[in-house]
Amino acid sequence: MRVLALGILWAVPAAFFLSSVGSAGDDFKPEPGFVLLFNGKNLDGWKTKKGDSLEGKTEAFGGRFKVEKNVLVIDPKVKGDVIITTAKEFAKDVHIKFEFLPGPACNNDLFFRGNKFDITLKLKGVKDGEWNELDIVAQGDKVEFKVNGQALKAAANKGATNALGIRAEFGSMQIRRLRAKE
Repeated sequence: MRVLALGILWAVPAAFFLSSVGSAGDDFKPEPGFVLLFNGKNLDGWKTKKGDSLEGKTEAFGGRFKVEKNVLVIDPKVKGDVIITTAKEFAKDVHIKFEFLPGPACNNDLFFRGNKFDITLKLKGVKDGEWNELDIVAQGDKVEFKVNGQALKAAANKGATNALGIRAEFGSMQIRRLRAKE
């Protein structure tokens, strides 16, 4: 009986702790100099590729993109090959960071400075079933894409100024803690 009581005493705090770990609802604060590009509540600061504002909305394209529990979710149950972009355009050197959780059959894309970067489970260094960190570093005439600290693509900047685009193509993906430092 004593063992059962001790088990319950440990299980309740452990369950609380585990439910808060990895939750985008935690008190995440960006690193010094970084500002959030996704507020976790709605799509303020985002627009469709055609330029339609998503201010105040919690979903786009019939739920293909939606905000749930402080996470931007690409829902594969809603069909469509669609893109949302930041309303902000980046003209200088910039470092963009976020965490992503790829789902089964994830094959979605990022567009930045004229470059396309595929996010799939086949990417070197991607941890299946875990949050992964993606960094985009644009400096001078180069842009580099890194996953979990490992450089996977380096390319020439093909545009002096542009927004960050996220394409929902296939499979699910979740994004949180999206931030930038210029």
